[in-house]
Amino acid sequence: MDIVTAKGLTKDYGSLRAVDNVDFEIVKAECFGFLGPNGAGKTTVMRIIYCFMPPTSGEVKVFDMDVTKEPSSIKSRIGVMAEEFHGLYKIV
Repeated sequence: MDIVTAKGLTKDYGSLRAVDNVDFEIVKAECFGFLGPNGAGKTTVMRIIYCFMPPTSGEVKVFDMDVTKEPSSIKSRIGVMAEEFHGLYKIV
């Protein structure tokens, strides 16, 4: 079972494209990490996963629920703990 699936995930802030056509899957019991330099879009992707902001285009599903259509159901099933200075997130 896929816990998180992204297909063609794109996020624009005006003329700035922060995330460009990203695809990935996180399966149950898999350890997954986002690595990249500052400004690579890691925090933006996490904010989309936990329904803090919608994607500009593409599809993101958490527990097979679309983040744009079922944010309340998704939020009720996940916990997010942001570590203030390290930019680390845990979805539990």
